[in-house]
Amino acid sequence: MERQIDEKPGAYARRRAFVAIAFFVLLAVGLFVWNPDTLYLWIKAFHIIAVISWMAGLFYMPRLFIYHTDAEPGSVQSETFKVMERRLLKVIMNPAMMLTWTFGLYLSWSVYGFQGGWLHAKIGLVVLLTLVHVFFSRAAKAFERDENRRSARYWRFMNEAPTVLMIVIVILVVVKPF
Repeated sequence: MERQIDEKPGAYARRRAFVAIAFFVLLAVGLFVWNPDTLYLWIKAFHIIAVISWMAGLFYMPRLFIYHTDAEPGSVQSETFKVMERRLLKVIMNPAMMLTWTFGLYLSWSVYGFQGGWLHAKIGLVVLLTLVHVFFSRAAKAFERDENRRSARYWRFMNEAPTVLMIVIVILVVVKPF
């Protein structure tokens, strides 16, 4: 019986993710070439989709770490978590983060000319969110080597970092308080 953590389903998932990302990028490039009057709205929609995907990964990864912490190193359960963490990072989180930055910087430049205190604060918080992403990425590599030294309680606490940053970023974008 083939398991989802085996190499064949993993390769298939990577191919599907690559096709989806390639389609997304080709669609964006096509829109830039076509340059419709609604280009701003298309880019904004792509940015929101990328942000939602990235945030889903940032919310889920520390949950995986919490459960992985309880798994015995080398066990089937631990090896399954390693596959899940690696796929989440490489197939969802990394591409979504790159697309979020690409579309976000385009919007910042084309719509706002990089002006506005709220925008500078938002970009600063997105940099912090990116650092959280890098931290989770390094933690996944530590789990991969069975070198995690942090408790499940620590990962529960770290699960809140993306949430707090997201709340402040959304308020800045919607309210534009300064």
